[in-house]
Amino acid sequence: MIMRTKILLGVLILVAGVLLGMRLESALPDDTRDALQKLEQAFLLIHQRYVEDVDSGDLAENALEGMLDELDPHSAYIDAETMRRVEEDFSGGFEGIGISFEFVPGDDGQDTLTVLSVIPGGPSEKVGLHSGDRIIEVDQESTIGYSSIDVQRTLKGPRGTTVNIVVLRPGYSAPIDFSIVRDRIPLHTVDVAYMIDDVTGFIKVNRFAGTTHREFREAVEKLQALGMQRLMLDLRGNSGGYMEMAVQLSDEFLPENAIIVSQKGRIREANHSFSSTSNGLLEQEPIIVLVNESSASASEIVAGALQDHDRGLIVGRRTFGKGLVQQQHLLPDGSAMRVTIARYYTPSGRLIQTPYEDGHREDYYNSKQELHSNSALLSAEQILQSIPDSLLYETAGGRVVLGGGGILPDYIVDLDSASLFLREIFSKDIANTYARMWYDREGESLTQQWQDQREEFFESFEVDDTEFQGFLDYAQVRGIQFGSEEGAFDTDDVDSDKSYLKARIKARLAVRLFDLEAFYPIMHPEDQTLQAALQLWDKAKILAEK
Repeated sequence: MIMRTKILLGVLILVAGVLLGMRLESALPDDTRDALQKLEQAFLLIHQRYVEDVDSGDLAENALEGMLDELDPHSAYIDAETMRRVEEDFSGGFEGIGISFEFVPGDDGQDTLTVLSVIPGGPSEKVGLHSGDRIIEVDQESTIGYSSIDVQRTLKGPRGTTVNIVVLRPGYSAPIDFSIVRDRIPLHTVDVAYMIDDVTGFIKVNRFAGTTHREFREAVEKLQALGMQRLMLDLRGNSGGYMEMAVQLSDEFLPENAIIVSQKGRIREANHSFSSTSNGLLEQEPIIVLVNESSASASEIVAGALQDHDRGLIVGRRTFGKGLVQQQHLLPDGSAMRVTIARYYTPSGRLIQTPYEDGHREDYYNSKQELHSNSALLSAEQILQSIPDSLLYETAGGRVVLGGGGILPDYIVDLDSASLFLREIFSKDIANTYARMWYDREGESLTQQWQDQREEFFESFEVDDTEFQGFLDYAQVRGIQFGSEEGAFDTDDVDSDKSYLKARIKARLAVRLFDLEAFYPIMHPEDQTLQAALQLWDKAKILAEK
């Protein structure tokens, strides 16, 4: 009943906008106009005569959400506050002090705002803010018990304005005052770009925002200057973003006039086909693209284009399966509606959208989980053999690929699920917390020892067995039980994950010593998908030479 009311009110509110604030380009059919008038009258009746006062704003929010819930799974209403954050995320920057932060539990049970890292070249780095600093006051307001919303409210602000903060720094007896002038802070979409070996470059793209193509080109040029002859592009966990950026990034790999993606909708302006231009940066080099079940939308455009043109080898797990195109319509209060206007197709003609029924979003996501679980049990060849001919397509070189339900990798890497021991460690955030405690304890000496020694740290620093035992002792304090009794973890449990946990602690420590990018080179030896992909360069080279 509640959902039906939301849907009705959503239609009514949309009607009010149409009748009162939008110019109709052509006359509506009689039956549509009659329906709009009927719904407008019903909305006014509710507003004027309902037994209690009705908050029109709340009704509008709930109604729009309910109305769009009954469409496809990706049409959505975004409230004004969320829309502001989304625009920041995809515009490539915001105005603030330039830190990554985390919340650390305090002695009284309330969270303490703590600097995780400072953005290089940003305002906080310039005044000397450090990783590990506890921010206890912002403009004379205590930060004890702060939430993420409080951080946005107080530390972000117009460029050129000043914010005064007080921090407690581990190893210092007295608080330290800082006056920081806010500035434009870039939000990067390329997480990391580095050389895995003398000839292999690695670039991870976390989303497709307005700066992605520029960032990607800069990363490629940097790696080419270091001798890169082949590239591993990591799109795992990349949920998409701007189609234009996916097209431009794909263009860097493909020769001129190759179709990248097409879209088809009910209205004429929704029908487009996008093709590559000339002089891409990577038209000849062997390419491997890493994907997983969280690679969606724009990520799937890139993976699909490279797979269909036999330009790159796709490795990992079956992608999300989002083949719908949304158009965003801003509303007067800063909120927005994203309405699906088209479906997109890969160069071979594949629609990779997972099937859905309108209004059944929970079933849609449950079916995806089942599909991805089943896909992980079989090889790509076995899956293709079990698929009806109607879902089979051919690449430019005659390889068989799959439509309907995501991009099926050329090589599936079945990741073993984390052990019960690791899941307990992750759920309590013990590795990250222990690294922070280590940095609090020895951060000054570690910084002095490894400052400007980034590569040396990656190669030679080790979490020795004594320190690892300290980690296990701390895990026990946090409720992890060791021993032979039921429910406890034994020596074999610990030994099987010891290498991974040592790397994880080291990587978290490196983030505090250097920056967020330092996490990846340290963890890559423990990355099963990446390690499997490194054995496939001969096959990627064959594709590049076709």
